[in-house]
Amino acid sequence: MMAVAGCCLLTANALSAEPFPAKPIRLVVPFGAGGITDNIARLVGQEWSGALGQTVLIENRPGAGGLIAAQAAAKAAPDGYTVFMGTVGTQIVNPLIYPAGKLPYSPDSQFTPLGMVSKSPFMLAVAASVPARDLNEFLAYARSHPDRLDYGSAGSASAPHMSMELFKLLSGTKINHVPYKSGAEAVNAAIGGHVAAVIDAVPVVMPQVKAGKLRALAIANGTRSSAAPTVPTSQEAGLPSFETSSWNALYVPAGTPPAVVDRLATTLRTTLARPGLRSRLAAQGSEALAGTQQEYAATMAAEKKKWAAVVEAAKIKAE
Repeated sequence: MMAVAGCCLLTANALSAEPFPAKPIRLVVPFGAGGITDNIARLVGQEWSGALGQTVLIENRPGAGGLIAAQAAAKAAPDGYTVFMGTVGTQIVNPLIYPAGKLPYSPDSQFTPLGMVSKSPFMLAVAASVPARDLNEFLAYARSHPDRLDYGSAGSASAPHMSMELFKLLSGTKINHVPYKSGAEAVNAAIGGHVAAVIDAVPVVMPQVKAGKLRALAIANGTRSSAAPTVPTSQEAGLPSFETSSWNALYVPAGTPPAVVDRLATTLRTTLARPGLRSRLAAQGSEALAGTQQEYAATMAAEKKKWAAVVEAAKIKAE
């Protein structure tokens, strides 16, 4: 009996000492396949697989502004084999727009951050029918037509919706919101002249600008985008405080062993520093962010402050 018990103990110890990772890792993405968040997850996941020595499997769980995916990831086993790609919506906006106690997960207490992944600065563009050649002309036009212009977004409380409300707050303009089911639908609405303006990540908007169907006014960032080098930044265009983007960060469920967290975070930073991956991200208008935990914390604090002001001013609530 003692020999059997000793054998079992040795087996358990051997299993507990098994190097991590010993099997594929699931990367949960809160949006469907083909979107910018999914594209970034697949680019990073492919490179990260090599650094980890295991396959990173993408699992798309769209719906409810990222709530479905976030809730599932938060409740997953804290063993390092489930990683969640959080966004400004899942980590910052949802807690601001849901009544206290109604959000079925907690970004702060149920997740441990591995680090930032990337950001994709937003581009503001207008329909070809809008008589504005640059941002200053659009501001003058919007101010002279209060509540008479519309803009399209990827849906209520989406990053484009929040971003345009930030634009309105900073510029003192009154432009009406028209929500659509996706960023692509909002862009098509602007192309068709159903809305005057649209804002979204560069990869979503730039193809239609190149085709001459939309007119780009500014990149909402401090530096120009390599994917749209001729489009001025918001600072160059005359609205320096207007900076907004779609960003991603990776998380594991709270309670994941520190050694596992360290392994994942270290290999993530190594992966994001690779020139090949950074070039592929830049080609689609995204920037790799291989920051430290301190930089992550500073980014989150600034994002919470910025978007809390927007939610309050625009009276945005979960629908």
